[in-house]
Amino acid sequence: MTKLIGFAGWSGSGKTTLVTRLIPALIESGRRVSTVKHAHHDFDVDQPGKDSHDHRMAGAHEVLVASSRRFALMHEYRGEPELTLDALIAKLAPVDVVIVEGFKRDPIPKIEVHRPEVGKPLLQPDDPHIVAVASPAPLAGVPVPHLPLDDLDAVLAFLIERDLV
Repeated sequence: MTKLIGFAGWSGSGKTTLVTRLIPALIESGRRVSTVKHAHHDFDVDQPGKDSHDHRMAGAHEVLVASSRRFALMHEYRGEPELTLDALIAKLAPVDVVIVEGFKRDPIPKIEVHRPEVGKPLLQPDDPHIVAVASPAPLAGVPVPHLPLDDLDAVLAFLIERDLV
């Protein structure tokens, strides 16, 4: 059964840095890992001048680009509602762990990544799915465990001990 662990926090808090350090550690521990990353609505993986871009601009609903090394499927909503996290995860091949970055409102176990210098409030008080806060130093009044943001071993140990990965 695939396990889900989310990483939530405001822009600039260090979510991606933590996730990209965690992925190789999980792989080294014998786990197969995939990720789902929520992006701004105007992101694009395709580039003007590429045939796949021309296909999309011509109106194709989906464009699958494939090579001997990888494939990428681009799906244009074209007025359809954005897929839910569950629907997106269902599109992934089976793995041991799916790391979800963003999707801070979804009801999955999450570690909040927080840097006070970003100047944004904690998400934790309003999200019962946050199981720990990773920050440079412990924060007063936070009822969930603190994880030292720069201590990958501590974060990994927490995830393994709690059977989250």
